[in-house]
Amino acid sequence: MNGSRNGYLRRTALCMALGIGLACLAVPGAHAGNNDGSVVGHTAAGAVVTVVSPSTGLTRTITADDKGNYRFPFLPVGDYTLTATKDGQPLGEPRKVTVSLGNATVVDVGAAVNATNLNSINVTGTVLPVVDVTSTESATNISRQELARLPVDQNVTSVALLAPGVVKGNAGFGGIAFGGSSVAENAYYVNGLNVTDFYNRNGFSEAPFNFYQEFQVKTGGYSVEFGRTTGGVVNAVVRSGSNTFEGGTEITMEPGNWHSPAANHYDDDGNRYLTARRDRDSLIKTDVWASGPIVKDKLFFFAMYEARGSTPRNTNDQGNSITYNNSHDGFWGGTIDWNITDSNTLSLMAFSDKNSNVGDVYGYDYASDSTTGKTNEVYTDTGGKNWALTWSSYLTNDLSMKLMYGRNEREAFTHSQLDEDCNRVAATSAFLSEYDPGVQLGCTTSSTVYSREDTRKQYRADFEWTLGDHLLRFGYDHENDTSVSNQYYAGPGAIYYNLYTADPGDTIDNGGVVPAGYDAYVRARRYEIGGTFRTLNSAYYLEDNWQVTPTLVLNAGLRNDSFDNQDAGGHSYIKMDSQIAPRLGFSWDMKGDGSTKLFGNLGRYFLPVANVINIKQAGGLLDERTYYAFDGWDIEELNGVQYAVPKLGPQIGPVDTSQGDGSVRDQRSAVDHHMDPVYQDEAILGFQQMLNAQWSWGVSATYRRLHNAIDDMEISATPQCGGDGYIGWVMANPGKKVTVWGDTNCDGTPDGWIDIDTSKQGWAMYDADGNYLGQRGWVKPKRTYSALEFQLDRAWDEKWSFNASYVISWNRGNAEGPVNSDTDFDDTGRTENFDNPWVNLGGDGYLPNDRRHQLKLRGAYAITPHWEVSADADVHSGGPITGFGVGNPYDATDYHSYYICVQNCDSPVSEDRVYVHSPRAAYGRMPWTYTLNAGISYVLPFEGRGKLRVKLAVYNLLNQQRTVQVDQDLQTTISNSTNDTFKQSIGFQSPRFTQLTVAVDF
Repeated sequence: MNGSRNGYLRRTALCMALGIGLACLAVPGAHAGNNDGSVVGHTAAGAVVTVVSPSTGLTRTITADDKGNYRFPFLPVGDYTLTATKDGQPLGEPRKVTVSLGNATVVDVGAAVNATNLNSINVTGTVLPVVDVTSTESATNISRQELARLPVDQNVTSVALLAPGVVKGNAGFGGIAFGGSSVAENAYYVNGLNVTDFYNRNGFSEAPFNFYQEFQVKTGGYSVEFGRTTGGVVNAVVRSGSNTFEGGTEITMEPGNWHSPAANHYDDDGNRYLTARRDRDSLIKTDVWASGPIVKDKLFFFAMYEARGSTPRNTNDQGNSITYNNSHDGFWGGTIDWNITDSNTLSLMAFSDKNSNVGDVYGYDYASDSTTGKTNEVYTDTGGKNWALTWSSYLTNDLSMKLMYGRNEREAFTHSQLDEDCNRVAATSAFLSEYDPGVQLGCTTSSTVYSREDTRKQYRADFEWTLGDHLLRFGYDHENDTSVSNQYYAGPGAIYYNLYTADPGDTIDNGGVVPAGYDAYVRARRYEIGGTFRTLNSAYYLEDNWQVTPTLVLNAGLRNDSFDNQDAGGHSYIKMDSQIAPRLGFSWDMKGDGSTKLFGNLGRYFLPVANVINIKQAGGLLDERTYYAFDGWDIEELNGVQYAVPKLGPQIGPVDTSQGDGSVRDQRSAVDHHMDPVYQDEAILGFQQMLNAQWSWGVSATYRRLHNAIDDMEISATPQCGGDGYIGWVMANPGKKVTVWGDTNCDGTPDGWIDIDTSKQGWAMYDADGNYLGQRGWVKPKRTYSALEFQLDRAWDEKWSFNASYVISWNRGNAEGPVNSDTDFDDTGRTENFDNPWVNLGGDGYLPNDRRHQLKLRGAYAITPHWEVSADADVHSGGPITGFGVGNPYDATDYHSYYICVQNCDSPVSEDRVYVHSPRAAYGRMPWTYTLNAGISYVLPFEGRGKLRVKLAVYNLLNQQRTVQVDQDLQTTISNSTNDTFKQSIGFQSPRFTQLTVAVDF
């Protein structure tokens, strides 16, 4: 008994000494909420435990259970004081506690410490979460204070890239990839509000750095309250007010001449193919913020405004056009927090990231560095308003609740002066040989204009219920994601003109007859796809955190997701229910003193279908074709450029809307009736250890496997009708059984459901003479990720800090995910991979996000009380290079493929051509990249409170501009020759730039 007691005392003393308050006693810890943290621990049975925020007066009191366990869930991020009393007498000294985002801080209160057990341990009074032995997830926390010291560029992506295993995407559409997943599989939260772009899932709503208090980057093993992602989670909480009036201003400057020029690039013949040397970025931002009490201890505010001016200029690849951009929109945001009672709080967070950019386009001569006349104006509107209202309540001593309702808006509208003023005009060569106007046709080459407004309405309810050694967490999460989308032709009336020759009396496509006296006609086509598209995502979750022994925590949870993507008519287009995602984890405090942790978890994660799928396939289609006799040319002028538009003579025949009358077509033949969702299974085993009060290290192994894909497939044959029975483009699961509406009795009319095993069927094969050879099926999608991760960390102690991570990983398969980085295809969920069976045949190998080696280092050092230096380094190996061919040995299709033609390639008969396999990743790798950021700061505290901070940061200090993307088209046509630009560099590291930040807080 005495030995057990002494071990307990040593454990308690060590937790106090390390200043971390780990899971030193039997108490369910679990994950904290998605916009707050928790404090848990042990004290005397029946003791009254109180936690107080000195800055806001927030006070919460609970009674420890009969084993002395206590828990404070849903605590706002910040500093607290913790006390305990028993029978009116204090137990030990008050403890200072720091609550961080998404973590449980474990503190023992009132334990009598035997001095003979302390030895040389230095007891501190502040408890910080460093190694959370109650957690089974892999996450990196980064505070506002740490970011102020480090040279990290001021955007959320740069913060996420600090975490191990997170890399930049290597395609033109950017993004970041977590653990082998594609860039379109992540989720982003601000104060519990999901701000992920649900249109194509590659992007998010973002606020300035000064708006955020803390970030948590989850790279794996996250609990059941998080879902709708098979990648990673970036979770952020914003700043709040306190009882002290505070304010500040910060100016960030990046003048154009502080940016090193990007290099031009030339082909093997010395021809410039990328012109970038005269591109320049220029940015200045001024943040003003204030916070304080509206009613002391009750009601608080934080408000911020950012005035920003961004004026970058960029040339086109050819160097014959230059665009001067100008954006001066301001950001606003704030929070209001109300401590209604000690058991109830209400918090409102709101911000607007709406932005409008105008790009003035001029003709340009690179050799003389001179501009000619203005040719266009391009307008880009993005962002919108975001807000979330959260109510947290302690219903009883053991039951707590959090309710949230929020709204996330994103606009996406890029258009130009030419789009508004100019119709597109095209003509056949035969027409132009007879009716050449002598000037260009029309004044735009852009045929289509897109506009979209996305609105997410989200509400969720989260509960925590403590039952002895069990902590039950359960809740409901619902999103209504609505896209109002329009796609239409450029110009007045949204008309596209096509011109053709004909003879008088000829019958044309709509059945009309060319009138006498005319030998040419005009087709005026109005083509619009649009509507309101809604997706309903809902989930229930239940999780049990069981403290099996004083040193072992088991975490078992279930999440049940449902996705309902609807067409423009409000009917379910893709609907998937009962997606059961089990999560199982453990955390073992190996030494029983909270210093050493072994943890692991198994989990399943589901990915929803992006709204781009609804929009592209399930909208109201208007294809209105009106025909007119050609009556000559009108010559007009815009921006000094003359152009021709056709004069319309008498209308020929009726208006043809047979291809689309604006209604939503029957989707039963366009989507699998029994669609299976996309999901990923994950296994993690890890170890963490505190070496002393500052140093810790860890190692973990991760394995991920993606199951299934949802993509568009062209089903050209069904089992019925002797291989006939064309269905068309279907959203389905490649390589699995598909059920679609089709022709069951071979009369040419769809009349029933047809089952097609797409692993064996669905694509008709014919020989050169048109003889039917049978059907071919699709390969199943595959993706795996295996990694070993090592971390070493030294916590900041007012003198220096350091973090190092190294990841070695393998990312293999035949499907990157819902986008294709290697072919620069970002239409999420509509890749080329499975358009027909041949596209992905032989496509297994290392995937685009395979970065075998990743080394990340960051740290800061205080030279004096006023001067600090810092650095951040990222070193990783390059991604694989594939040589894509065109066509295949079995079919005449001309998509990307993993085959290249080497003989008889000019033959029109596909079976006469000779192909060889061109495997994925068979052409080497892109080079290693090295990015070093460095900073120096001057800090001057003011007498009383407040301080001045001046930071000069240089990003990409060595000005590395190494290749991160190459042309991977080995063949672009079916021929014996290969593409001259294969492996030509087309993407590079951003050049060096310098940023000066001057901040005054008071």
